Amino acid sequence: MKICAITMVYKDYWALSQWYTHYGRLLGPDNLYVVAHGHDAKIAEICPLASVITIPRDIFDGFDRRRGQMLNSFADGLGLSYDWVIRTDADELICFDPAIYPSIKEVFEAASSTALFALGLNVAEVIDDKVLKAGEMALGHRSKAVFSGHYSKAWATRRGTALWRHGIWVGTRKLASAPFELPKGVYLMHLKYANLDALEIANRHRTEVGNAEGKGLPGAAWKDPEKDAARFYANLALYKDRAWVQARDEAHVAIVSDPMRDEKENVLRSRSRVFKYRVSLPAWFRTHFGADQETEA
Repeated sequence: MKICAITMVYKDYWALSQWYTHYGRLLGPDNLYVVAHGHDAKIAEICPLASVITIPRDIFDGFDRRRGQMLNSFADGLGLSYDWVIRTDADELICFDPAIYPSIKEVFEAASSTALFALGLNVAEVIDDKVLKAGEMALGHRSKAVFSGHYSKAWATRRGTALWRHGIWVGTRKLASAPFELPKGVYLMHLKYANLDALEIANRHRTEVGNAEGKGLPGAAWKDPEKDAARFYANLALYKDRAWVQARDEAHVAIVSDPMRDEKENVLRSRSRVFKYRVSLPAWFRTHFGADQETEA
């Protein structure tokens, strides 16, 4: 089985280094494709064995729609050479419970549809956490997280299936019956809040796009990213801790039992449920996905 991964990035260097190391270990770096939004020689330095494709950065109007259409077309083309195409943002890492899946290959071998969703978690840097050094993987040094319906996204497709608005586009006639496949033990780890120093830098670029002229721009989280981050950390401080197994099972049932079938967009996606508790990640996240770049064998 052949699997590749793609992402699109603009100057989010810390997240990109996490993405490249993580998926390079899972798939081999020669199966990684990075779309650079504007020429940037540093991207090739961070991802030396990946294929880097540069697209112009001169139009922000319709940003999300243009970006989605371009990446869907690219993924569909890659589907001629690969059985599955993983597509996540640079700050999103797919992890799987090693007690269920020995490797990423087994996740796909168990799939019965043409798209996979994952249970989303926002990984957080908290007050006792160390500042991450260059080459250190977030999942090796961060243990607090919050389950998220918003980030329980579609993340992998077979050829002919398009990602859209955190879900998949399925067409009017198939919308009611399209399978929402979110396998147990598969997680989308969102690292936006896992590194405060990197978040401060990335928010400057989000502000640039979110406040550009034009229609179809990203929403409030990009227009005022500092407010978005402050709200996340304020909520995190208020949430109570809950045991991993209990929280995991509750979140999985809530999301899988009632997905959104958006008739306006013809999109199947998770509802943006909010889970008001914190969890401590099991040790296997650290041991299987947290090895630092500098110590990798």
